[in-house]
Amino acid sequence: MKKILAGVALVGAVALTMTGCATNGGNGGGGGGGDDVITVGFAQTGSESGWRSANTESLKNALSEENGFKLIFNAADNKQEAQIAAVRSFINQGVDAIVIAPITVDGWDDVLKEAKDAGIPVILEDRTVSASEDLYASWVGLDFQKEGELAGEWAVKNADGANLVVLEGTTGSSAALDRATGWSKALEGSTIKTLDSQTGDFTRDGGKKVMEGFLQKYGSEINLLFAHNDDMGLGALDAIEAAGLVPGQDIKIVTIDAVHDGMQALADGKFSFIVECNPLLGEKVAELVKKVVAGESVDKKTIVPDQTFDQEQAKEALPTRPY
Repeated sequence: MKKILAGVALVGAVALTMTGCATNGGNGGGGGGGDDVITVGFAQTGSESGWRSANTESLKNALSEENGFKLIFNAADNKQEAQIAAVRSFINQGVDAIVIAPITVDGWDDVLKEAKDAGIPVILEDRTVSASEDLYASWVGLDFQKEGELAGEWAVKNADGANLVVLEGTTGSSAALDRATGWSKALEGSTIKTLDSQTGDFTRDGGKKVMEGFLQKYGSEINLLFAHNDDMGLGALDAIEAAGLVPGQDIKIVTIDAVHDGMQALADGKFSFIVECNPLLGEKVAELVKKVVAGESVDKKTIVPDQTFDQEQAKEALPTRPY
């Protein structure tokens, strides 16, 4: 009799556990809504830069318990296989929605189809993918190609005829690909000469190491640097100063992001020009998640506007800069 009662108790406990899970997901993934807590899995690229840290913080704040969410967070350390594994884990856990900042554009078709088959809507934030648009609900982010164009337009106007080196972002990422496309478009017809272009993987350490190699190879022949983000530019700045050159004078530095350290370098005259890439996407992502989980229609694409900064504009903006 004791064994029978224990068995009944165990079945009851399992049933209660399953009922508790179902309050978050309704009848399977994507079934949240009303006053239920929405469980969201967020697959972040990693923590490679100051921009990424600000982006993560924005998402965590927006997808907080006080805002009606339960957030399951994973940072993939810039390894796509780890990021895809995290998404599969979210699917297996039966989350209500998945948010992804995809490391690279390719390789997402299978796991996105798995999420769709499970009835779990996916929101892409920051970067994009090459997979069919019907495999995800929406994307919110920045116009990376326009950022590259704005950076290139400044270079043509202020440094035409210069010898250029480029620090590229993570190979295969939409940010790196699109910024390179925009930059090249802006430089068409100019006399800027590209000496070299290599990836620094969006990291400060990567930017420093690659710039050290450029300086060893080309020396003072270099007088213009385009870095796909501030962190690589800041690493390159250290290498330039270590080589006895003056950043902002001997070598003009153009970057993208406008995080605090980059803006300080611009205000100090070490950077020459920055195109903003706003990392504060959390509130828009949270709004989209609530709508898709409730079954509402949403725009397929949302572009957040950017700004540009020169030295004086950076000085003015820094005291109230939120990131």
